[in-house]
Amino acid sequence: MHPSLSPIPIINLAVAFWGAKTLLSAVELDLFTTLAAGPLDREALVARLHLHPRAARDFLDALVALGMLTRTGETYANTPETDAFLVRGKPEYVGDYLDMLNTRLYPFWGALTEALRTGQPQNEAKHGGDLFGAIYGTPERLRRFVQSMTGLTLATARAIAQHFPWAHYRTFIDLGTAQGALPVQVALAHPHIRGGGLDLPAVQPHFDTYVQGFGLAERLRFFPGDFFTDPLPAAEVYAMGRVLHDWDLATKRQLIAKVFDALPPGGAFLVHEALIDDDRRQHAYGLLMSLNMLIDTHGGFDFTGAECTAWLREAGFQATRIEPLTGHDALVVGIK
Repeated sequence: MHPSLSPIPIINLAVAFWGAKTLLSAVELDLFTTLAAGPLDREALVARLHLHPRAARDFLDALVALGMLTRTGETYANTPETDAFLVRGKPEYVGDYLDMLNTRLYPFWGALTEALRTGQPQNEAKHGGDLFGAIYGTPERLRRFVQSMTGLTLATARAIAQHFPWAHYRTFIDLGTAQGALPVQVALAHPHIRGGGLDLPAVQPHFDTYVQGFGLAERLRFFPGDFFTDPLPAAEVYAMGRVLHDWDLATKRQLIAKVFDALPPGGAFLVHEALIDDDRRQHAYGLLMSLNMLIDTHGGFDFTGAECTAWLREAGFQATRIEPLTGHDALVVGIK
């Protein structure tokens, strides 16, 4: 017996999926959007969300205890955070990303032990499909995916727009752009910047609609293509956000070399990811994201800033630096 020790931290981590699934189900039920117009009591929420009365009290109060709702008497309301980020239709909505976690990744993570033993993905590839086929396979899945990437990227995009020295450059292309959250934020903050984003052709309607919504269609355009097989559009700055971690080391190096070759002298390559700390002890999110790549890709993995800067220098980038951004993300910059 160890009187100074407690198993509680172990137990809390072991049951962390309880809280995660409670939140994901709340998003699936559109609870936070339902509360956007104002507080509601439990009876009203039971009726609107079609909840069973036995489940409703514990479900709603668990969300209060988890900090996702507030309660006054028997009336429930959104917190400032859930009102900002989990109300459908708001510009910073991240619910599509949470929906993807719920419907795709949550079931796959149940096979983590098998992935650890086999090194093989546990997603659609397990039954003959593939990650991008699943995401791009139907218009609705693609719409949700690109919108989820916008919600996930928006704060990071704003930080990059504010902190990178854009005054030194005129043209910018985001590789794997989805809806174009990063080009839009850069263009909004820097009226002299022109460029756009490259992604697979099916993404173009989503990019065009998003960019037009900000009145930026004259400065930002969509480039349909595959960054493995097609030439990169000319630009002084390229970015890849949450792209390199999808691939094995040889493919990472191939993409970095292609960007280096396409850049003019003095051009910049921006890599933003949830970097693992160099000592691999502190940044649990980055390490868990790398396990997610194990589950969801054939060779992808996340990496440290030191590893990324080494790959950039191997490709020929003369100067590299790492900058913190916001939340889990950091920026690796390579200058040719």
